[in-house]
Amino acid sequence: MQTARRLAFSRLAGWAEDDHAAALATYAVTADLLGPDWPRPASGHARAFFEDRFYPVAIGTPPALLTGYFEPEIAGAEAADGGFRHPLYAAPPNLPAGRPWHSRAEIEAGNLLAGLELIWLESPVEAFFAQVQGSVRVRLPDGSVQRFGFAGRNGHDYRSIGAELIRRGEVTEAEMSAGAIRDWCARHPGKVAELLRLNPSFVFFRALDLPEESGPPGCMGRPVTARRTIAVDPDHIPLGAPVWVEAGASATLMIAQDSGSAIKGAQRGDIFCGSGPAAGEVAGNMRISGRLVTLFPRVLAARIAP
Repeated sequence: MQTARRLAFSRLAGWAEDDHAAALATYAVTADLLGPDWPRPASGHARAFFEDRFYPVAIGTPPALLTGYFEPEIAGAEAADGGFRHPLYAAPPNLPAGRPWHSRAEIEAGNLLAGLELIWLESPVEAFFAQVQGSVRVRLPDGSVQRFGFAGRNGHDYRSIGAELIRRGEVTEAEMSAGAIRDWCARHPGKVAELLRLNPSFVFFRALDLPEESGPPGCMGRPVTARRTIAVDPDHIPLGAPVWVEAGASATLMIAQDSGSAIKGAQRGDIFCGSGPAAGEVAGNMRISGRLVTLFPRVLAARIAP
């Protein structure tokens, strides 16, 4: 059982300096989905809203592992041709609930998703990373952009291909990043398919109709916000909860509005860094030790950490 300790706001380094109004605006995006114990946003001072209605609760034992994710923007086409041969797929109609479907290797070997192609990409590596991120902007040859978001997964546990390359001695732990994986794949094109198939998890997509400035939807079905949304393990941190994120030298109040198959444990978080290449550079190099402190409504905090 995870330990839970109630803290004072004065124990949160940097709390007074954060932009609480930005955190409150992000909290408001999903607040209506929360249970009756969770406060609804109110007018007035944003910092006071959190301090008067919540208690910080530290669950589990630091250090937290904090990584980043983003919405890629990559080239693609609506029909397969010589340059675009690697599709993203819609979910199959027979996808079972509550138990694993076919693995990535089985899906690819049996061509089990034929006819469910949504969009075609240039590289199997980019298609794989789109699945890892769970959303993608695809720029078509005419310059227009189509957006796709998470529609389900095959139910298999995520296995890190980066960890596998470290285990094999191909990339050092200090050098590991999304860019390092891409570089390795570019140098070893004949080994790419075998490496990608080591991850049995497979993600399906759906087309999105969103404003250009909007973030992709998280697992709560609402747009996520760059540097204010964090993906967590819902078994430990409630979705929609404010989370004080201490990441290296910085500290920010974020909102738990997403989850991911690789995000496991009370001290594990994945920070949404935004959309496009610059956000991808930040996310791909983010691997920070820190601390997560969840803000619970006072009535719930009293039960969790008396």
